[in-house]
Amino acid sequence: ELGWISKVHVNRPAVVRHAERIKKWRTVKGNWQAAWLLKAVTCMDLTTLSGDDTPSNVHRLCFKAKHPIREDLLKALDMHDKGITVGAVCVYPTRVTDAVNALKAAGCNIPVASVAAGFPSGQTPLETKLAEIKLAVEYGAREIDIVISRSLVLTGQWEGLYEEIRQCREACGEAHMKTILATGELGSLANVYKASMIAMMAGSDFIKTSTGKEVENATFPVGVVMMRAIKEFYWQTGNKVGFKPAGGIRTAKDAITWLMLVKEELGAEWLTPELFRLGASSLLEDIEKQIFYHVTGSYARQHDLAMA
Repeated sequence: ELGWISKVHVNRPAVVRHAERIKKWRTVKGNWQAAWLLKAVTCMDLTTLSGDDTPSNVHRLCFKAKHPIREDLLKALDMHDKGITVGAVCVYPTRVTDAVNALKAAGCNIPVASVAAGFPSGQTPLETKLAEIKLAVEYGAREIDIVISRSLVLTGQWEGLYEEIRQCREACGEAHMKTILATGELGSLANVYKASMIAMMAGSDFIKTSTGKEVENATFPVGVVMMRAIKEFYWQTGNKVGFKPAGGIRTAKDAITWLMLVKEELGAEWLTPELFRLGASSLLEDIEKQIFYHVTGSYARQHDLAMA
């Protein structure tokens, strides 16, 4: 429905002002902070996307996914029996089998997510993208993070973008699909809104800010615009689409601010792993440090916490 995006205008100064206010929000303290941080953990896609990934570091990541916070810390918070795990483990397609086997051996049902469709540049033929998606699903990925061709947005080829995402959605089959917009490379907030709408029209289960490889990754102005698009899409269709900020989210305070922003813009019903994810590789370490300090009153030393 091109009519939904034909006259889109984004008031950039107003969005930026709103984003500056978000940065100044007071963070929660004490038990409330611990609760928000545990919520962030359950919504996290624990990620390793390095060229030197091996079966051993993927196995370690999967163990950390099942035990994201030290057991004695969870007992101190009376949360040891609540099944606190991350939302998913995210790896490259060639490491999906390693992750699936490791999680199966650990006796947990955490889904494995795989990046695909020419990640991170998107500069591969559509046939190759579709083949990569199908292979990742065949290997056992239950979630697929695709990346769009930015050139289709920058040249206004909205029907072409729709068709590309639609075919990717079809290739995913039963797997959930998260569509990465690579917002730092789309040129304007209006393009971010339009690409968000097209991605949702084409069947995306989530829309995601970034690959984490761009110069500019998840920012609050982009988050506000994408969440407003999700809200509009929900009003128009009744379908709830998830949101995933990714890239540059490294501190516990960042995580809580994103959670608060989602609650403010979309409502508490979006604060579940089914509708909200945080893409992060180093965030968990800082969250566990904050929980350690909350429980013990002292800062963690290097050997106190397992490598995240």
